[in-house]
Amino acid sequence: MVDVFSILSSNYKAIGSTPVPSKGKYVAVDPKLYEGTWSGTYANKKTFKITVSQVSGFRAQASYQSGTTFKNQSILIKDGSFRVGDTKFLLGAKAGTAIVKNVVTDPASGQIFLDTAQATRN
Repeated sequence: MVDVFSILSSNYKAIGSTPVPSKGKYVAVDPKLYEGTWSGTYANKKTFKITVSQVSGFRAQASYQSGTTFKNQSILIKDGSFRVGDTKFLLGAKAGTAIVKNVVTDPASGQIFLDTAQATRN
């Protein structure tokens, strides 16, 4: 097992830092679709809140909060989605809705899983 992990680790170090080219161009978005506070609840009853502000063109500021986790950063919006840390936000088909996916590592087992929830703008 150690050999497999060392191979994965060295490969990740070799290509993990190489930027993946984006397909297509970034285009200006309608700020009304994104700005505001979005909230929801994961299946495990944990709540989250995403605040999007200062949308200009395809750039904005976003913060994510769930429990003791807080992330705040500049974001780039493309194809109706953006990332804040390990969390991806994707506009829903219905106005004022979104899908939020968050990568979580279980501290007890080290297992990684994906939390998915519906978000609504307040």
